[in-house]
Amino acid sequence: MNADLVRPIAPAVPRARVLSVYEAFFAGGARALHTAVVRELHTSGSHRHSVLGLYREVHRESLRQRMTSDSRYQALRDAGIRAVALRRSAADRSPFTAAEMVVAARHAARADVVLSLKEQPLRLVNQEGFPARPLVVCLHRSDPEHQGGALADLLAAIAAGRVASVVCCAESTRAAYRAAGVPASLLTVIPNGVDLARYRPVSTRARGRLRRSLGLPASARVVVFAARYDGMKNVPLFLAAARDFLARHEDAHVLMCGAGMSLANTGLCVDLEVAFDDRPDLLRRLHTLGVREDMPDVFAVADVVALTSSTGEAAPLCLIEGMMCGAVPVTTDVGDSAAIVAGHGLVVEPDAAVISAAWDEAVARRAEWAPALLRDRPRFSHTRMAAAYAAVIDRVGDVAPAGARRRR
Repeated sequence: MNADLVRPIAPAVPRARVLSVYEAFFAGGARALHTAVVRELHTSGSHRHSVLGLYREVHRESLRQRMTSDSRYQALRDAGIRAVALRRSAADRSPFTAAEMVVAARHAARADVVLSLKEQPLRLVNQEGFPARPLVVCLHRSDPEHQGGALADLLAAIAAGRVASVVCCAESTRAAYRAAGVPASLLTVIPNGVDLARYRPVSTRARGRLRRSLGLPASARVVVFAARYDGMKNVPLFLAAARDFLARHEDAHVLMCGAGMSLANTGLCVDLEVAFDDRPDLLRRLHTLGVREDMPDVFAVADVVALTSSTGEAAPLCLIEGMMCGAVPVTTDVGDSAAIVAGHGLVVEPDAAVISAAWDEAVARRAEWAPALLRDRPRFSHTRMAAAYAAVIDRVGDVAPAGARRRR
């Protein structure tokens, strides 16, 4: 054999082992996004990922959400990613037990880098028995002062030298946490992205079929509100705008989906009664869909994706997902929303009549904005986002914070 043709086989480069720590598994934009990043990096071979949750179940927005029935948990397991949780519910705020710390330490000891999904899991990571590993904290809100003791946990982790990087999903997040005391040198912005293969416009025929499946006329004006039932979302403002919109247009329909957006939620029922007290007939065209696993289809039937939040938002996924499916975004000026929808939709004052009129304008100008939405799709790609996360993981894995040592 010609020796020139024989080349040594290069040894395989070991993939970094990454542990993500979630507060819990339940329906929510930040969990959906982080899960997508973990799946992308694991299946592409960039790293080996695993996930640890603090709680096995939570009670939120009128729902009991168990880890094993959560679609994000199932997506991780389907991708071959180990996902486990401590044996406690979110109602249990007692100190972590010695047995729980043994479990957490075992999982962290196998990792080269730890990611914390938001700052809440730092309650566990800051415990003395949690192994020192380069820590990346991933932030998805713009109101650190409203996160209970989690901000203090973040600042304590930074002071202890645990934190190697803080990833912010929006410029508003970076500004808010810098003002709250996080050193600017730690803060990096990675804008949110979505799976463009799932979130895309559909043909006229497919759109008609999807509308029929939801009981919507083909020619209806359709507004979608995708959010969990929470004070920051300003549901009463949305319902006031929906009442005005439905009263003015007999062909209009409004869809509400997300955790707590169902008639099983007594809080929402009270809000509906207040908003539609003198016009209960309009409620026949307001559809409360609850948690949906087919959001690309829901957005695809919409003319408008609406957001009426008053605080807390950073880079709302609903606006990006709706836009990528061809819906025109209409949003209040919160977080980075205005920058996200610039050139693609409307930013409005938090006034019901103004919002309702903006929905009219959005429906009328939908075709006008369509070319810009198609042109700018790469800006919102989840592959671009995942690559940026991979770069942060690789960087901090090579430069550990004080006291942290990598395990090989």
